[in-house]
Amino acid sequence: MSTTTRPGNRAGRALRPTAKALPKHTRVHNRSLVLAHLFHTGPSSRADIARSTGLTRVTVSGLVADLQEEGLVEDLGVRVEGKVGKPATLVQMRTESFQVVAVDLTDDTTMHGATLTLVGDVAARREVPIDGRSGDAALAALEELCRALLAAAVRPVIGIGIASPGVITTDGHVVQAPNRGWYDLPLAATLSERLGVPVHVANDANTRALGEFTFGTASGDGSLVLTVGEGVGAGIVVDGALVVGRNDAAGELGHLTVVDESTPGEVPAQCACGRAGCLETVLSVPALRRRIAGLPPEESDAALASVGRLLGIALAPVVSALDLAEVLLSGPPELLDGPLREAALSAVRTRTMPVIGRGLSVRMSSLDEDGVLSGAAVLVLSGQLGVT
Repeated sequence: MSTTTRPGNRAGRALRPTAKALPKHTRVHNRSLVLAHLFHTGPSSRADIARSTGLTRVTVSGLVADLQEEGLVEDLGVRVEGKVGKPATLVQMRTESFQVVAVDLTDDTTMHGATLTLVGDVAARREVPIDGRSGDAALAALEELCRALLAAAVRPVIGIGIASPGVITTDGHVVQAPNRGWYDLPLAATLSERLGVPVHVANDANTRALGEFTFGTASGDGSLVLTVGEGVGAGIVVDGALVVGRNDAAGELGHLTVVDESTPGEVPAQCACGRAGCLETVLSVPALRRRIAGLPPEESDAALASVGRLLGIALAPVVSALDLAEVLLSGPPELLDGPLREAALSAVRTRTMPVIGRGLSVRMSSLDEDGVLSGAAVLVLSGQLGVT
């Protein structure tokens, strides 16, 4: 069985740590440093790892030996350098020898899933139609999809990552996901118990942001990734750290009120959250499709631009407060990439200081429809291996 990492996705950067390692966690922390170096940099000598991580060579050698016993790392052989002295032996992470299961619940009609290598390459796909299911029925459909993906895996699965709409805590507890009918649901714990595999759950927009940052081209200096599907949400990365918020609800832009009785040409629509006039009621994929249904191209463009302006009004204070460099739109390009995107950028620029708005980029996400799945894989890498 070949374990050589094949060309393809390569994670170039790591999220900035946001918590201090305690003494009792030192070995786990150091183990994560070694794995993160190999994951992002590729084959390296023990001396390379020591220089990069700041660990001693003795510590690195011990950690590499442990990781080899676990099957996560292997020797590649001697590096030919043409230098005097003992040649270095390279080691690499066995990214092709393990898989993760990733599930994307962003779509309004279908649950999408895949098995992926540790570097985000898709090995197999499965999907389950939602058919209007919510609550316990939606949970059962999700479990069915996860079981199908586990059965499709051809390598040991180290965990399952799930990207779900809604407010979700760091331990995978769904506080509320109105579009799925989930409230106070310990989703990660429930599925871990039922499936016998570690499960990690996060908000779909945050997950997309992780995918864009790790495998895509999102800037770590200040990026907002807006995910538009059945709902609307944003993941924000600033100075290399994911912004979560005190209630795990940072980026819930979909439930900002953007339409009221005074909004020209708009009638506040009821939202799944129980309020009316939320951004989600005009910007979600179903709402956009309804808005342009049957319209000729010119009128369709105007209708999409009107939504783009509302989006720009909602984005302007966020962009200004965080001095963001870019906004990435994730969703159907035929709806988002054009009049809607252009109108959103124009609205932000007219509502922010020139020093902030002038250099702002509003563009489509760099990853394809698998971006959320890649982010869900990052959830597992982080949760199980300490690699971000």
